[in-house]
Amino acid sequence: MSTVAAAKQRLMSELKALEKENWVNIEVSQQGLFKWDVGLMVVNSESVFNGGYFKAEMTFTDTYPYSPPTFKFVRPIYHPNIYPDGKLCISILHAPGNDEQSGELASERWSPLQGVESVLRSVLLLLDDPEISSPANVDAGVMYRDLRPLYNEKAKAAVEASKKDIPAGYEVPTTLETAPPAKIGDNDDFWADSDQEDDFGASDSSGEDMEEDDDGDEQESEVEEVIE
Repeated sequence: MSTVAAAKQRLMSELKALEKENWVNIEVSQQGLFKWDVGLMVVNSESVFNGGYFKAEMTFTDTYPYSPPTFKFVRPIYHPNIYPDGKLCISILHAPGNDEQSGELASERWSPLQGVESVLRSVLLLLDDPEISSPANVDAGVMYRDLRPLYNEKAKAAVEASKKDIPAGYEVPTTLETAPPAKIGDNDDFWADSDQEDDFGASDSSGEDMEEDDDGDEQESEVEEVIE
């Protein structure tokens, strides 16, 4: 199998798996399988970005998954690790291997064991827990550190702006939890049906068995009398 075919096969497999998730909406670009239009949703009541539908673009090379994809928000977000043009600064998108200059370990960077889902989940985590020691947006990093209420207001504004990108007719989930099975309540009909049977599951034939045992005892007594 060629490198291009292997990359396409891997991407199709990941796409099918992500289509089952309700926190991300993915459409393959008209340019082909190597470019995805992503709707990344924040469904977390404790997040300042809760309710956001953040549109992004992901691109892949024909050497995927041996080289990382790229990720860019279409509508830039005011965030310490997002550049003004929407590009994201995150370790998982950096080329494999240790980086002595940045101090990043290979375990923090991209590897073929990673995938689109791991990237998207890392982005969601980064939104709420930015790395401010080496920010892509210095002003946002300072505001996050020193003026958190003002930063939170900008985050809420980004959420409201992102809602303009929700596709027509698409419903953004408000929770990721599935409803638990319905609880079985008291059912008088169930207990009424149970009363028709003998206790502890005894069948109607139980009484007949007892009568047969009594008849057997009488026959044994008569035999003993004859022998005497």
